[in-house]
Amino acid sequence: MTTSPLRIAGLCGSLRKASYNRRALEAAGSLMPPGMELSVLDIRNFPMFDADVLAEGMPDAVRRAREAVRDADAVLIASPEYNFSVSGVLKNAIDWISRGDDQPFAGKPVAILSATQGPLGGARSQYDLRKIMVFLDALVLNKPEIFIGMAPAKFDAAGALTDAPTLEILGRQMAALEKFVQFVRRGRAQP
Repeated sequence: MTTSPLRIAGLCGSLRKASYNRRALEAAGSLMPPGMELSVLDIRNFPMFDADVLAEGMPDAVRRAREAVRDADAVLIASPEYNFSVSGVLKNAIDWISRGDDQPFAGKPVAILSATQGPLGGARSQYDLRKIMVFLDALVLNKPEIFIGMAPAKFDAAGALTDAPTLEILGRQMAALEKFVQFVRRGRAQP
């Protein structure tokens, strides 16, 4: 019996192609156990959230992202920290994706990582993001937490994550995410 791969929807809280968070998200995808597949969602064309725009209909870019989150087995979020909190682009994406009674984060396993140029690695941002996910009834993986501080020293000139301890713990987080998805599935299968 073959099992279908675990589909992981990736959300990056930075739009910059060469952002450390995008690179960390890609590294996480390469460290996923066999049978897991990462697909990074494109949020670049999301308008700023506006209830008047929503009243006219869900924008196509948002609709596609909502469907991808709904269809995914889990969500992996990588985001920088801006002004001690979540980046505006990530908050905007979450605000759009979560609209409607059928918001797709509810009951969805979510893992979080962050990379910053400073020493704390986005810790303050992650705590705010966890509060947002609690409100949305997402199931956030508790450990291991991934805070990639001093990011410029941990990536090479080509953008690859090369820091061995960071790669090791990131691999552990991906293995934990796989187990967490299976745990959630078993819980849903109970009568």
